[in-house]
Amino acid sequence: MDSFKQSRYHRQMLFGPFGEEGQKKLATARVGLVGCGALGSVIAGHLVRAGVGYLRLVDRDFLEMNNLQRQMLYTEDDVVARLPKAIAAAAHLRAANSEVTVDPVVADVNPFSIVQFAEGLDVLVDGTDNFATRYLLNDLAVSRGIPWVYGGVIGASGMTLTVVPGEGPCLRCLFAEMPPPGSAPTCDTAGVLSTVVAVVGSVEANEVLKLLVDPAARNRGLLTVDLWDLRFETVPVARDPECPACGKRRFPFLEARTEYTATTLCGRESVQVSPSVPARLDLASLRARLAQVGETRGNDFLVEVDVEGKTLTVFPDGRAIIRGVDDPVAARGLYARYIGQ
Repeated sequence: MDSFKQSRYHRQMLFGPFGEEGQKKLATARVGLVGCGALGSVIAGHLVRAGVGYLRLVDRDFLEMNNLQRQMLYTEDDVVARLPKAIAAAAHLRAANSEVTVDPVVADVNPFSIVQFAEGLDVLVDGTDNFATRYLLNDLAVSRGIPWVYGGVIGASGMTLTVVPGEGPCLRCLFAEMPPPGSAPTCDTAGVLSTVVAVVGSVEANEVLKLLVDPAARNRGLLTVDLWDLRFETVPVARDPECPACGKRRFPFLEARTEYTATTLCGRESVQVSPSVPARLDLASLRARLAQVGETRGNDFLVEVDVEGKTLTVFPDGRAIIRGVDDPVAARGLYARYIGQ
């Protein structure tokens, strides 16, 4: 390694289990991060500063002021510029380490897009905030044999599980089915502290480093954290031979096909409406058309319009985040009226 790399990573390489060989492995690794919000900010920062060779990151959302309390990568300037999280994240990450290739993707993660997203990657890591995407990620990882790291936070608590397909449990061994709506706390009802985000995101990033440098050292249980009561516990999790995913090889989340999906976004009074097959919108033409019905704003990444007391934020892939509504049916109606089918 040249002297510049030695100086950048010297403290890391002094750590015995890592060393120069570990740094070389990291430099050729290709990692995919799903979600650039709270957990994703922490994970991405650690991986890029550690010197992972290539980081592909995906997020569907744009920045708002209430993100800054827990989403460590971003600034008020990013919010003012109305930047998508993936674009803002990539800019900050490149500024931190120009040696790393950062590949941002502004898109919804669905059964179509996740297959293309994961192409050519060695490890996947969860920076999302919803069970639907995590179960889709688990289906993709198990079906393709790609290791991945799960993590979640709420309030002052969190948990993480490292999944190596064929060598231990997957997410559905632990949670066979998604919790029904209303049965689990959300950031709307319980909030979330930035401190637990930092802890769980750091553990997730560390598990990615282990998978790339020394897979035998990975966490083999479910780590649970409660920072308010200051409790850390690792719970053993066995592989379930009756698991729908890794046991019976059924992948319904990956195989789901719908014309449109509507997803309520946590803590936002917003619904995202997504076509199952991404579109290719001409944002300039769309903005001109929407200007006839309401006040518009926009940049190279999105167009916004205020109509019927709601705000529609539309992306080039045809997705729209509709703020001011929490009913998916109503959101799809607004989408149909102003964006089209």
